[in-house]
Amino acid sequence: MAGGVSVDRAVEAAVTALHYEVVEIERAARGLLRVTIDRVPGRMYPTGEGDALTVDDCEAVTRHLQYSLEVDGIDYERLEVSSPGLDRPLRTAVDFERHVGSEITLTLKAPLAGRKHFRGRLQAGSEGSGDWGVVFHDGKAEQLLGFALDELREARLVPVLDFKGSESGRKAKRQARQQVRQGHPAQDQESQGQPAPGAADKDGGKDR
Repeated sequence: MAGGVSVDRAVEAAVTALHYEVVEIERAARGLLRVTIDRVPGRMYPTGEGDALTVDDCEAVTRHLQYSLEVDGIDYERLEVSSPGLDRPLRTAVDFERHVGSEITLTLKAPLAGRKHFRGRLQAGSEGSGDWGVVFHDGKAEQLLGFALDELREARLVPVLDFKGSESGRKAKRQARQQVRQGHPAQDQESQGQPAPGAADKDGGKDR
């Protein structure tokens, strides 16, 4: 908490002001503030068409966050803005609605029939089966697990890797590259003494 404004509230307000979605906010070691964002499907962005987040999106949000967090008096050393990646976490009802029909993994808070972990196809729940459902194979036949969001410890999309020129392949390539970091050189480049692209210190100066 800084100046009466929490980190989460400050980040959420700044990111949503640009019409992006906040997927995750994390405080990490050595003053790192990690913010994961995504585009809102169907919305137009000045950085380009489509629903896939781009490097330009991350750069635009990084610049805006640098300014807004300073105004709000939020203390941090380094800022990292990136896409959620191929194994995107699912947390809200909107997340689940958006990805009905996709393959997911989920972990329950309490075991069901001796197991907590399931992998299958997400579907909207029907009356009496829970708010949501996942169709999985138990080794003999397909089964339907109904669940409510408050019963979940974690849920994520299963990465779909297809680099043969399809739209999903192009999106996978883009997402694999999309990470903009402020003040946190990439490990492989750092080990070679090279600055990471898009890296900047807290004052916004590019590493040289």
